[in-house]
Amino acid sequence: MKSLIPNILTLEELSPAQINSILDLADKLKNERKKGIRRNDLAGKTLVLLFQKASTRTRVSFDVAMSELGGHAIFLNASDTQLGRGETIADTARTLSRYAHALAVRVYGQEDVESLAKHATIPVLNALSNSYHPCQALSDMQTIREKKGDPRKLKMAWIGDGDNVCNALLIASAKLGLSMTVACPKQYKPLAHALKVAKEAVKFSKATIEVTDDPFGAVDGADIIVTDSFVSMGSESEREARLATFIPKYQVTAKLFAKAKKDAIFMH
Repeated sequence: MKSLIPNILTLEELSPAQINSILDLADKLKNERKKGIRRNDLAGKTLVLLFQKASTRTRVSFDVAMSELGGHAIFLNASDTQLGRGETIADTARTLSRYAHALAVRVYGQEDVESLAKHATIPVLNALSNSYHPCQALSDMQTIREKKGDPRKLKMAWIGDGDNVCNALLIASAKLGLSMTVACPKQYKPLAHALKVAKEAVKFSKATIEVTDDPFGAVDGADIIVTDSFVSMGSESEREARLATFIPKYQVTAKLFAKAKKDAIFMH
């Protein structure tokens, strides 16, 4: 029987109320942790971390969170599992569903995330794919609320590659009412699907979503400036071409940052 707890694959599947509920709980847990308050909400629960890609922050975040909430995390390198010997994703999803209570996956293809979610009977969390990084977007939104307040009063500028984090932030921003402008080269635009979901969401949130190739225009009056690596995992073969495209125009320099508001914050 499929879990009633929603998968988190792109953030498209969550309503604005659900996203805010997650962020409110994250704030509560963060404050309790600072005070040394220990919780046991996940006692007896196991999270499997199934990773194809290397990780430091994501892996440690999930592992520590499970431990501090009384649960347990099992880390599996995908190449060391039966997936590495040809077992199908569907069978892996069914098998892990019999042992664990949730599955967090860090993979190359978004199609692998979608397939795991389709066949698993436990919640599947996308801990990064080439297309989306919803957990990063949620943590970014928590920081934005903490440092700058109500997202509906803010403007964010994304500078650089319209990558997986950018795609997830577009959806999160649109749903929470945070206006977002993406400045990127034409050949490195965000996914069309992410833009479509975001533009549907802003009909209700009244935020604005824009894509431009003008970084100075994007940061003009911005409250938050965000960027990411120009060479993501899996695109190493494109390194020289990417650097030649991004460095001359899309680096976040002091000159660029000066166009933002005086109290603007820089992230990632």
